[in-house]
Amino acid sequence: MLSHLECARCGRRHDADQVQNLCHECASPLLARYDLTRVARPTQDNSLWRYRDVLPVRAPDPAFSLGEGMTPLIPLPALSRALDANILMKDESLIPTGSFKARGAAVGVARARELGIKGIKMPTNGNAGAAWALYAARAGLSSVIAMPEDAPLITREEVEASGAELRIVPGTIADAAQAVKDVDLFDASTLKEPYRIEGKKTMGYEIVEQLGWRVPDVIIYPTGGGVGLIGIHKALQEMRELGWIDGPLPRLVAVQSTGCAPIVRAFNDGAAESTFWENAYTDAFGINVPKPLGDFIILQAIRETDGTAIAVDDTQILHDRNETARLEGVFLCPEGAATISAVRALRKDGWLKSDDEVVVLNTGAGIKYPGVRL
Repeated sequence: MLSHLECARCGRRHDADQVQNLCHECASPLLARYDLTRVARPTQDNSLWRYRDVLPVRAPDPAFSLGEGMTPLIPLPALSRALDANILMKDESLIPTGSFKARGAAVGVARARELGIKGIKMPTNGNAGAAWALYAARAGLSSVIAMPEDAPLITREEVEASGAELRIVPGTIADAAQAVKDVDLFDASTLKEPYRIEGKKTMGYEIVEQLGWRVPDVIIYPTGGGVGLIGIHKALQEMRELGWIDGPLPRLVAVQSTGCAPIVRAFNDGAAESTFWENAYTDAFGINVPKPLGDFIILQAIRETDGTAIAVDDTQILHDRNETARLEGVFLCPEGAATISAVRALRKDGWLKSDDEVVVLNTGAGIKYPGVRL
């Protein structure tokens, strides 16, 4: 039921059936809009495609799907007792390619193919590039992927195995973006195409459906580019407009590392946008983004839901990764562990109450990060 694309900043309307990157007026990200009067309840498909009426692919091909989506929402009782909290974990480690990035890749690549795009390029911190390269291969698209030299080795191997061209560069994802500027392919960078967010927003739909069509009190999300947080907020807004939920939305929390916290700094300063974070580094490599393109959308989502932004240090992240494995038998990715560190810190300062129902996002499989030592 895709209707059109709308600029997240200036509101300009764009044709969804033409290949689009950023807004023609202000070069800001575009958001997909739908005719919600024609949206039906989810189908019985056991994947994110159950929400096809609020996804942008006009004619989904069942043969293209790898079964992405419908990951479990798991109580963490032992960790909840230890932190005096009420924690549920949305476990994205079980999705194809081992991270939530497969959601964005599945929808983004499917829509690219539908629009006649023959190849994609993108910078990545690792998992997104791996997911897009593999889904592009499945769709018959070429791809050129650039990633920082410190990116997880496994994600490099996934890209190379897919047949994509891989470019390794020193520095951060910002430097990787410079490394593909000469490539004449469709730019699928974070929020520079409109459809990755649509795949990731299905995390929000699933959380609400798995809770019996109600919302939790708080959703805590590890935030680099922030597409997942933006997507979850978009899903919640759509569901409220559809009448599937009512009342206050969950308070959204953006978690970053103290080694790279542009959103936290902007939130604390009351700023509408972030500024570039110099010398960014964190072991939670997926959130090492010095200045997200969608920073203003992330900050709006946090503020509109009475949420917050918090930075936690890498030592605490690694401690909580170990603690979660010991208490719950769950081996989190470092970014997922950052959400547990956030629960710890927010309980300590009283922002979280012990009876708040809190959903944390484990965005990938811990085994994809063999170089991170506990």
